[in-house]
Amino acid sequence: RAGVRTWLAVSGGIAVEPVLGSRATDTLSGLGPPPLRDGDRLPLGTPAGPPAPVDLAVTRPVPEEMRLTVRPGPRQDWFTPEALELLCRDAYTVSPDSNRVGARLAGAALPRAVAGELPSEGLVLGAVQVPPSGQPLVFLADHPTTGGYPVIGVVDDVTPLAQARPGTTVTFHGPQR
Repeated sequence: RAGVRTWLAVSGGIAVEPVLGSRATDTLSGLGPPPLRDGDRLPLGTPAGPPAPVDLAVTRPVPEEMRLTVRPGPRQDWFTPEALELLCRDAYTVSPDSNRVGARLAGAALPRAVAGELPSEGLVLGAVQVPPSGQPLVFLADHPTTGGYPVIGVVDDVTPLAQARPGTTVTFHGPQR
């Protein structure tokens, strides 16, 4: 009822063939079972005991507008001095092209001071990477481990962004001093 992602736990698990010890789908590499589609039926494993009592996770409401804290990133020098100010001044919207890998944002393009691309380097959860379009992309739980576009900043907590629906307004601000 809130957000775009949820979890389901089934006694006995989902009975699909494990890949590298996991039954999860890796959306970047394509490893694991195929992603679920409308109408799919899941094979269930054998329950380990009696059914557990019904349990509901307490969720935070997902705001229609969210304000996220961003810290300067390792490649801030690849952008004009105004780029981080622009990121923190203008509002962005979550694009429908977002997924568990990252939230693609639409809004003011962030101007670069250095053209070209980097050799691949490590990425962390919350990294704000900026591809040639200038539109920021905030990496979420299934983010790649490396990438070649510069990272202008890192978001402190991506939890609310991971549940944001397309069209959600996102603004950024620097850390409180």
